[in-house]
Parts: sequence; C-alpha cells; structure tokens
Amino acid sequence: MEETWKGHVLLVPYPGQGHINPMMQFSRRLISKGLKTTLVTSIFIAKAMKLGSSIGPVHLDVISDGFDEEGFPKGGSSELYLENLEAAGSRTLAELIVKYRSTPYPIDCVIYEPFLHWALDVAKDSGVMGAAFFTQPCVVDYIYYNIQHGLLSLPITSAPVSIPGLPLLESRDMPSFIGVPGSYPGYFKMLLDQFSNTDRVDYILINTFYKLEAEAVDTISKVCPTLTIGPTVPSVYLDQRIEDDDYYNLDLFTLQASIST
Repeated sequence: MEETWKGHVLLVPYPGQGHINPMMQFSRRLISKGLKTTLVTSIFIAKAMKLGSSIGPVHLDVISDGFDEEGFPKGGSSELYLENLEAAGSRTLAELIVKYRSTPYPIDCVIYEPFLHWALDVAKDSGVMGAAFFTQPCVVDYIYYNIQHGLLSLPITSAPVSIPGLPLLESRDMPSFIGVPGSYPGYFKMLLDQFSNTDRVDYILINTFYKLEAEAVDTISKVCPTLTIGPTVPSVYLDQRIEDDDYYNLDLFTLQASIST
C-alpha cells in the first residue's frame, strides 16, 4: 500500500558534501512529519557515487551542473563552473518540477541552498513555494546581507565593525572572504547573491538554534521571515525521535582510517 503524504518538498543543495548532508538530515526530519521529500544532486555526483533512486526514506533525483561527465572542470575557474551550474541547473530544475506534476505528489515547495539563488526564481516561476536553507551561521548570513544591500562597505579598514543588531565585531570575527579581499571572486559573488532575491522567498531556514544566536536571529527576522531548524545532525545525537537515524548518509570522499581513529 502506497504511503499517503501531506505534501512533497524538493530540496536543492549546492553540490558539495557540507551542503548535501545537512539537507539530507533535514529531509529525514520532514519525512517524520509526514512530508514526502526528494533531494536533488548533480548528475555527475549521482553517477560517480552510483546512487540509486533513494537513500533510506529520502528519494533522490538529479539536475545538471553543466559538467555531467567530469564534474568541476579540471583547471577551470569557479566563475566558469558557477555560470554553467546556473544555466544548466535552472533549465533542468524547471524540467524536474514539470515532471512531478504528472505524479500523485507534485512539488509543493522547493527548499534551496541560497548559493543557488536562481532556484528560487525557478520555483516561483513554476508556481510553488520557495524556502532558502542557509547552512552557515546566522551571524555570517547577516553580515553578507548587509554587504549585499550596501549597508556595510568593503574593504573594511578599521575595527571594531558596527552592524546594527549585532555586537561589535573585530576583524577576526569577520568571514574569511571579507578578511582577504579579492580571494575567489566567483565564490564571493555567490555569497552576496544569496540575498539578491530574498524579497520573493516564503521562508528563510537557518541551520542554527535560537539560543546559540538569539541576537542575530532576532535581527534578521525583522527583514526576512526566519525559522531556525538546526542543528541538522542525526537524530541519535538530539531527540532520538527518528528511528535508525544514527549516521550521515552521503560521503563524497573516502575516509582514511588513519585520521579517523
């Protein structure tokens, strides 16, 4: 007998382990609340890891990053990869949402990594809800928000740094992309673009918990509808409410025993 779900959520992380696994854990939490979840990986990752149609209860599907055979191009720039990821990813994500319309459970909401800010535009243009899932701490997110909106100018030439709603910050407190101007410009633009279209977002989800960053959460909640949903780790380390949730689900790299013991 097929399960009855309350809705169907499509989760779209940036194609990297530190981004996929938090969404994988959040997917399991959503499943425990009666929601069907489908986690998206790149075609290259699915091929390289020989992934099937699911990992445990989490369904899997794919979009293209523009480099389906070789992954991140050897010797290529981050700018090249991100440009192709947006072009191919936008097109194949839209096709994926259309595909599920003909199933018993069409997509109701896209939860996306805001590094892939274009995923929100695809969701909205497809008529479904969109929620941004921030994997970084709330304070870091709010610093980038202020830079993107012209509220904090770069380069920072003196400390401490005053950002409304946050305690005074020293240079060492700032994200490394700010402390070393000009490093990895493609990725720095990606970080700022996270907030380029959040005026269209239905919710912002942050992988933190309120008591850890209360001041920052209260501040960012004034400009965006924000929910704290962290920490996204296996349930065995938290409330133990999810059966058999005692492991991280996806490893893109081979763990060396000599450094794990």
